[in-house]
Amino acid sequence: MSATKSKPIIIAHRGASGYLPEHTLAAKTLAHAMGADFLEQDIVLTSDGIPIVLHDVHLEPTTDVAELFPQRERSDGHFYAIDFSLSEIRQLRVHERSIKNNQGNESAVYPGRFPFGAGAHTVPTLAEEIDLIAGLDLNLHRKTGLYIELKSPQMHFDAGFDMAKIVLRVLQEKGYADRPQQVYLQSFDDGVLRHLREELHSPLPLIQLIGENSWQVHQTLDYEAMRTSNGLSKVASYADGIGPWLQHIYLGKHPSGTAKLSSLVADASEFGLQVHPYTLRRDDLPQGVADFDELLDIFLNQAQVHGLFTDFPDLVYSFRERMPFSYELPQH
Repeated sequence: MSATKSKPIIIAHRGASGYLPEHTLAAKTLAHAMGADFLEQDIVLTSDGIPIVLHDVHLEPTTDVAELFPQRERSDGHFYAIDFSLSEIRQLRVHERSIKNNQGNESAVYPGRFPFGAGAHTVPTLAEEIDLIAGLDLNLHRKTGLYIELKSPQMHFDAGFDMAKIVLRVLQEKGYADRPQQVYLQSFDDGVLRHLREELHSPLPLIQLIGENSWQVHQTLDYEAMRTSNGLSKVASYADGIGPWLQHIYLGKHPSGTAKLSSLVADASEFGLQVHPYTLRRDDLPQGVADFDELLDIFLNQAQVHGLFTDFPDLVYSFRERMPFSYELPQH
């Protein structure tokens, strides 16, 4: 297996979402200014087939949709983006991610972040976000990467949309479809990744996201089996890397106080797979981790991941620049 020297990449998770409402153009602008190597775009489609940047297929966790369109929720109590046209989506205002208590009162998931309900942020399209990033890159002489996740592709396919084709079409129009050094495509769904590789013949690197089976993000995939040697071998047949949950790598502390790590990074590297875990947050540390610097030390110095997702790209950038990182990056 050949390899090249590389620093671990910093992927701004939904932008600089530790400071501004996730997936807003403001959050992406700040992440760009903070030195992130890649900015993440979660993609869902509108009823007229336009890819928008939104983490959920539901609108209510991050927008005021229930106030503007109170009669549009489905029987399960959710407001689905795919039920709304782009012109309707443009009327919404984005706020900090929220949750409701048993009394129906809404509050921010992370209370110490941007004030809940403040601002006039909107939901951008994928095309608009690419234009923003390309414009900032032009002015600053940089080549910031896109890290695009296709959300619930089967749900969109059932609604008559080939999400992979639609996303590739936007990338083609914006001149990014043939930039494998600058664009990653990721999904929890192996089917859409195989479709991208085997039928659409995309040259862009593909990342298989790995969750917990209990999350039910995919009805048939066994993510626990996917982390075994046999599972990683299968992933390597269609993808270039994996995006595991951080607790698939960090398993807690030994009695001595040192970090207990799985063999996932080494196992994946044996098959030429890059490893980009999610999500490192200063305000949501795993059990046993004292502070964010310790968390970064565990993943960058000890586990030696090839990149990571974070809500705080500035803190990761500062840590990375203080350390003499030079890893062997697997070439798939």
